[in-house]
Amino acid sequence: MTTELRRLRNYIDGEFRDAADGRTIEVINPATGEAYATSPLSGQADVDAAMEAAAAAFPAWRDTTPSERQKVLLKIADAFEERAEELIAAEVENTGKPVALTASEEIPPMVDQIRFFAGAARLLEGRSAGEYMEGMTSIIRREPVGVCAQVAPWNYPMMMAVWKFAPALAAGNTVVLKPSDTTPASTVLMAEIIGSIVPKGVFNVICGDRETGRAMVEHPTPAMASITGSVRAGMQVAESAAKDVKRVHLELGGKAPVVVFEDTDIEKAVEDISVAGFFNAGQDCTAATRVLVHESIHDEFVAALAKAATDTKTGQPDDEDVLYGPLNNANQLKQVAGFIDRLPAHAKVEAGGHRVGDKGYFYAPTVVSGLKQDDEIVQNEVFGPVITVQSFTDEAQALEFANGVEYALASSVWTKDHQRAMRMSRSLDFGCVWINTHIPLVAEMPHGGFKKSGYGKDLSAYGFEDYTRIKHVMTSLG
Repeated sequence: MTTELRRLRNYIDGEFRDAADGRTIEVINPATGEAYATSPLSGQADVDAAMEAAAAAFPAWRDTTPSERQKVLLKIADAFEERAEELIAAEVENTGKPVALTASEEIPPMVDQIRFFAGAARLLEGRSAGEYMEGMTSIIRREPVGVCAQVAPWNYPMMMAVWKFAPALAAGNTVVLKPSDTTPASTVLMAEIIGSIVPKGVFNVICGDRETGRAMVEHPTPAMASITGSVRAGMQVAESAAKDVKRVHLELGGKAPVVVFEDTDIEKAVEDISVAGFFNAGQDCTAATRVLVHESIHDEFVAALAKAATDTKTGQPDDEDVLYGPLNNANQLKQVAGFIDRLPAHAKVEAGGHRVGDKGYFYAPTVVSGLKQDDEIVQNEVFGPVITVQSFTDEAQALEFANGVEYALASSVWTKDHQRAMRMSRSLDFGCVWINTHIPLVAEMPHGGFKKSGYGKDLSAYGFEDYTRIKHVMTSLG
């Protein structure tokens, strides 16, 4: 007997709909490798309908007061808390993540982030009004940009959706959001929850593949396109958006250096770095994947990190002892395994380096040493539970290695020397520098990178401002 697959649907103009042409995609549970649902494969007609709905809803939503938008976002946050178990179940089915960690590490931050942006809605700041020309008063208006086309990734489907829709709605924009084709379930549930709170057309969800996302970005209606994804996808979005001068917000890949100096508490550093590298199966743009350790403690550090990897457990979502679940999809498993298969002869796999089991897409916690700066696995994002280790001789070489990649999202420095930490944080060319920690985020602080990690900020007042535009109004006093 075959189990009937659950049917997910688009949410457009306040109602759930199938794709206009009826096409669907099977959605796979990565913990089992088996299909559990079908999702719309949305085409141009669906994109047109969603954009039309968002455009029609924009004038009224734009004209709501900040306090009204704040109340709506607070209601959304409360509803997410009340329906947390449903959201967790959908996300676990989406991703195979551990249930307990999804409950403790995702729902509370998501709710907090929505509430932060609810407050930000009432802080539409501009420069001081005044007379900068005799007989004239200038004022600054901060306004919403319009319809926002948003594409969320598969590594944190719920949380990345929050990072996109919350500041957009808070600023007075309307939204058309597309989840990844492999993780639509939690976003469709979000649409049900949010749709019961906001006016129809303000928040829309369409499911589909890369072509669906491309059609969204190329559509003439959106004033802004926001994507969290690969560098390749970001470059395609930027190129496409340039044709009609859309505003673009890109949060792309990462290759975070973790610089460990000789005065570091090795035991504590290994404990924190292993978690920051393996959490969510390393499927995190800020993951602590690239360790640079001083040559005097290299061997001791590698041995300790390899043991930590061996002690780290991956497994099914209901196992409370696991740190992480499967890789998201079969292609990602193939990509991660490929990096290990192609390692140069001078590299050494200290732990892991293999698939776990024959069901689902699990990969063992992996540590690789003996690497050189120009090795593929050092330069390119693996996006899996793999930590590489290189040694350095002094501070200058540590900086050379740390900055010597095309990504520039996050980094960390581990040392007891305050002045050294300050020098490193100044010189590291990354959007975030942690000192003696790695990966914590708060709603009040910005998240975003430089170079090929993209541009624009998520979270914080800076993330909120990205969804606004500035208008100068000048009036004569005569």
